[in-house]
Amino acid sequence: MSRMDITVVNHPLAASRLTIMRDKRSNNAAFRAALADLGAMLVYEAARELGVEEFDTETPVGTATGARLATPPIIVPIIRAGLGMIDPALSMIPDAQVGFIGLARDEVTHQPVPYLEALPQDLAGQPVFLVDPMLATGGSLIHAIDLLVERGADDITCVCMVSAQPGVDALEAHGGPIRLITATIDPSLNEDAYIVPGLGDAGDRLYGPRNIEL
Repeated sequence: MSRMDITVVNHPLAASRLTIMRDKRSNNAAFRAALADLGAMLVYEAARELGVEEFDTETPVGTATGARLATPPIIVPIIRAGLGMIDPALSMIPDAQVGFIGLARDEVTHQPVPYLEALPQDLAGQPVFLVDPMLATGGSLIHAIDLLVERGADDITCVCMVSAQPGVDALEAHGGPIRLITATIDPSLNEDAYIVPGLGDAGDRLYGPRNIEL
């Protein structure tokens, strides 16, 4: 089995935003602002391998070779926490499409519970950025990847801010047309399947406590 392509974005600005997100003293507004900044940085890195097409563009004093994305990606957040990554992604790639996958975590089994799916039927040849701040056990991300592959997706970039080594291992073992962009890989999970040291529950820290019964 070939190894999954993993990029850990090692940059001072990314590290400073991640620190704000980790800090338990950061309120919802501070957490949200740091997530937006870090999200834009990670999407910038994720877009590095996207194909471009060149064209002539007129400057005030001549003609230059311009570039634009040949096939802009579709941004697919895993709801709820992934919603916070839509705006930073679109700030970097304004002509991207957006799809949605709704998954909640069963706090007893720690398994993903699907409740929403809004995706194009055919994703063949379409780059997909699957965005979720946290990669913990990998269960939600793997479920989402399977949904995308069922629709023909063959180019999936997972963009996660904090990844746990067990989740990275699960993703790699699962396989598929995937690569991972992350700001850090933390070593472990606790008995409640939260990343350690992590940053807590990203959805709660973005939006307040979850009010949905599974």
